[in-house]
Amino acid sequence: MRKRKAGTGAQDSPDLARRQFLKAGAAGACALCLGTLAGFPPTAAAQPRNPHTAEKGLIRRERSPWFRSLERNEIECTLCPKACRIRPGRRGACRVRENRNGSGYTLVYGNPALVQLDPVERKPFFHVLPGTRALSVSTAGCPLECAFCEVWDMALVSPEDLHAYDLPPEDVIEHARGMDARSISYAFGEPVAFYEYMHDTAALARREGLLNLVHTSGYINFEPLAELADKLDAVNIDLKSFEPEFYREFCGGELEPVLDCLRHFKTKGVHIEITNLVIPTLNDDMSAIRELAQWIHDELGPDVPLHFGRFYPLYKLANLPPTPVSTLDQARATAHEVGLNHVYVARVTGHDGENTYCPACGEVVIRRLGFVVEETRLEGGSCAACGAHIPGRWA
Repeated sequence: MRKRKAGTGAQDSPDLARRQFLKAGAAGACALCLGTLAGFPPTAAAQPRNPHTAEKGLIRRERSPWFRSLERNEIECTLCPKACRIRPGRRGACRVRENRNGSGYTLVYGNPALVQLDPVERKPFFHVLPGTRALSVSTAGCPLECAFCEVWDMALVSPEDLHAYDLPPEDVIEHARGMDARSISYAFGEPVAFYEYMHDTAALARREGLLNLVHTSGYINFEPLAELADKLDAVNIDLKSFEPEFYREFCGGELEPVLDCLRHFKTKGVHIEITNLVIPTLNDDMSAIRELAQWIHDELGPDVPLHFGRFYPLYKLANLPPTPVSTLDQARATAHEVGLNHVYVARVTGHDGENTYCPACGEVVIRRLGFVVEETRLEGGSCAACGAHIPGRWA
């Protein structure tokens, strides 16, 4: 793997306009929570605690079953492969799981820092209910610490550093219904960090006929993964590289648990899409991309959609350039060469890699411009031109 030293932290870069991502504005609201879009009234700084008002600080603590007791009142988190051993009064690496007198607590249950209505294509899901809207929720926290994190100022901070809503699972469902959302999306931050909140919301959403969509790093242990999988309809997993060294150096984690997560979702019949952010000089070697695509083909199947994302300089990698479109084109061609049928180019608006093509006849079955679906030529999940089945969640 070709390596390049990470740049300075995000606070040192003048290019990082995302510094204010989900941070409090002058009125005390989250900068991108888009409260009115999500059905919330504007926030007023002087309001008392209100479920429709974003407030700074810890709002609620909930006991979590995903801990085991150790000696001297210490506990071990069993949610993710880091297996953080936590002393009383301390927190795990994700910043949102705490030891309180020998018991494990989640600090973000029902406290989303982001509540937002989006096109499902933004997640990105290109083979799930195209053209519909998903209600996204996310909180602080992440078990990994990627040098290229795009939401570092939500995922890599403590929950008391953000403004958050008091929004328990039943209220999430109510708002989704009120906005005619077809799905709930646990995305933008890292859903594993707010596992208990996601789990309970997903159970309610399933009963209400809403789809459950998750965009995650897939860094989770088998037991909590198995308990969650039955409640999910579709997942988009960030497969950041196929080189273990990349995960260790730039993400603070390991590759194999992510591959195990993908294998499990495959066995459970959950719809899978994969995102690979292509970063210049770090994971853009075509031999490694070929290996990644070959693994997807052999282990998950040729119909799993793969999104190659364009990197933009931010956080600790602000010194690197944006990914050349030619590199994304080469990555897409490489994935097609190994036999993947649905390979996309993300974050290059107007690229033909935004469209879905029938692998049998080559016709466009879904035409997109950014997150906008311009044309759909599917009939019952099949190509309108030749009748070939296109895998996905179309209804």
